[in-house]
Amino acid sequence: MSYDLKNKVVLITGGSIGIGAQVIEFLLKENVKYVANLDVDDTGIALQNNLNKKYGEGKVKYIKCDVSDDSQLFAAYDTVIKEHGYIDVVINNAGIMNDSKEKYKKEIEVNVIALTTSTMKALEIMRKDQGGLGGVIMNMSSIAALFIDPLMPIYCGTKSYVLQFSTSLGQPEYYDRTGVRVITICFGATDTTLLQKTKLGNFDKVIEKDLVDNIKKHIFQKVESAAIGVVEALKRGASGSTWLSIADKPVRDVTDVIMKGYGVFSTLVFE
Repeated sequence: MSYDLKNKVVLITGGSIGIGAQVIEFLLKENVKYVANLDVDDTGIALQNNLNKKYGEGKVKYIKCDVSDDSQLFAAYDTVIKEHGYIDVVINNAGIMNDSKEKYKKEIEVNVIALTTSTMKALEIMRKDQGGLGGVIMNMSSIAALFIDPLMPIYCGTKSYVLQFSTSLGQPEYYDRTGVRVITICFGATDTTLLQKTKLGNFDKVIEKDLVDNIKKHIFQKVESAAIGVVEALKRGASGSTWLSIADKPVRDVTDVIMKGYGVFSTLVFE
């Protein structure tokens, strides 16, 4: 399939910096109609102004929003609906990577609860069987969902949740009625502030001490590579599919591998 992004109304969370900011620009190059960026990072204002200057006034709107606060999240959705009447694409990109005692609850709130709430809200708005126009929801998982990693057990747990939740919601039992594709993308290590020492943390100080050095063993990819992967997966991904963006390689559909993995697990249940 090839989904045309031209004139689409897009909502993205966590789009002020890193992969999200680059995704917004690449979407504008695909001639989307409008992008709402929901974020707590006020650098989104400068990004909004720069991109509107470059691509046309009113193309990007920064909405200050803590996605883990339902009232703020729903108000942001309402703002987009009031201005445009509908939403075509939702990208749940906001994330935290910090397993410290101080941050792990917020990590779960953003990576799991907020992503779920935003997905359910988007589905409610878009679903064809309840008067919507259909659409696409993309949820950001990670290679952290694909292997056992003692470095960040809570973070890995959140990203495993995203993969399982999104894959299940993308199945025909939902898609055939709703017309809403749900796609998952797993990023490899990407050169963003998420992987800076000041942003990382672990509840175990022995593990935390070597966290950055151990993460650096991965091959880092450029932000642009990850963002291109997002746009390609949006255009080409079937509902329930999983895409892998790693080490600056072209994004690829790895759904068969994921389903094979779940198939192995399910022999413990059904055979």
